[in-house]
Amino acid sequence: MLRVALTGGIATGKTYVLERLRAAGVPVIDADDLVHGALLPGTPAAAAVSQQFGPEMLDADGAVNRKALGTRVFSDASARRTLEAILHPGVYDAIHQWFDDLKSSGALLGVAAIPLLYETKHEGDFQAVVVTACQQETQVQRMTGRDGLSETEAQRRIAAQLPIDDKVNRADFVVRTDGTLAETDRQVDETLGKLRSRAEKM
Repeated sequence: MLRVALTGGIATGKTYVLERLRAAGVPVIDADDLVHGALLPGTPAAAAVSQQFGPEMLDADGAVNRKALGTRVFSDASARRTLEAILHPGVYDAIHQWFDDLKSSGALLGVAAIPLLYETKHEGDFQAVVVTACQQETQVQRMTGRDGLSETEAQRRIAAQLPIDDKVNRADFVVRTDGTLAETDRQVDETLGKLRSRAEKM
């Protein structure tokens, strides 16, 4: 089975591309969903976040306040590394188990969306990597409009990740999302065709 990772910079269109792949019948999993689940009330990760960053990081129901936590970790590299050490092992374990189950079902292809794939040095776990990319100005516009971040906050979050050009240079496939949705869709369809062809030859 062909194990594919989908990654890219923040606000470069990973979610849109993942949904296009899902709509085309490709089995997909999203690391962001796994993180969200890990931060729900009563989870080991929520307890660890409270212990490391203070109980004020939890909402009244015991869930991690992701906005407050994001503000903290994106302004403090040490805090960000601490959070990653809490979350990443469990996320990758879940992704690898998902792929194993998928292989047992007879699937030829699966895609995992992992925003920090290169930063966590896990690209070697996959046979192909697809990177979404766009201009930094577009990233900032998306984050200030969609997420309500200030331009300074948006720039800080972009700076916390590897430069998008580095990710593009290391990718097997690149989907540019600067243009129209139709242009993005065309690239996704072309990339999927190549992935399916590669999977059939394995």
